[in-house]
Amino acid sequence: MSCLLFPPFVGFAALFAFLGLNDKIFPCITCNSLFHALFLLETQMVMGNSNFIRQKGNYEDLLCYKKSVCVYDITYFFAHKYLQKGDRTIDQMVQAARSGKQNIVEGCSASTTSAESEIKLLNVAKASLQELLEDYKDYLRVRGLQQWHEGSEKHEQARRVCAAHNEPGYYTDAIKERSDETIANIAIILIKQTDYLLKHYFDRVKQDFLENGGIREEMTRGRLQWRKDNDR
Repeated sequence: MSCLLFPPFVGFAALFAFLGLNDKIFPCITCNSLFHALFLLETQMVMGNSNFIRQKGNYEDLLCYKKSVCVYDITYFFAHKYLQKGDRTIDQMVQAARSGKQNIVEGCSASTTSAESEIKLLNVAKASLQELLEDYKDYLRVRGLQQWHEGSEKHEQARRVCAAHNEPGYYTDAIKERSDETIANIAIILIKQTDYLLKHYFDRVKQDFLENGGIREEMTRGRLQWRKDNDR
């Protein structure tokens, strides 16, 4: 910012007096650094307004995240126990499970400043989980194992259990003595539940964006409110 914004006869001493500052504490200050300092000061005051940029990013509270952690832990166990060493599907399944989990984390963490980034990352999470879902279905089909169909006794029992438990430790303990068919079906049910929760969270993010806008709108509202509160 140029010092020509001030009349040439206005010195730093007069400017400091206007601001209520002591010019002796800034013996080497330049015009550019002064304006930069004032900008940072005003920004900090605006940021202090509780209405400025609603804080988000608490991904650990999201049910879709909690279930994605369960999916990852089950997949890690399953892939390393039941797939042959050297099979590329091991890494593919583990990476798909990790991507589903991590993109929920990254999307939620980006939500405070970028709804666009959040939506994109949540889409990546959904796509990764769909890829993983197909891997489990393929495993069952090519080995002649049964995929539990919706409405069957096994499916409904597992669905209720999966809906009630979001703790990774519950599943890692339970699957140790289960067959590959059972574990794969549990993983499929959990993936579908995670996808369902992600869809609803995704819809909520889109609705929030339509109602409140993004970071530019929030910054504008915050700055206008600060100016109003400070009679600017």
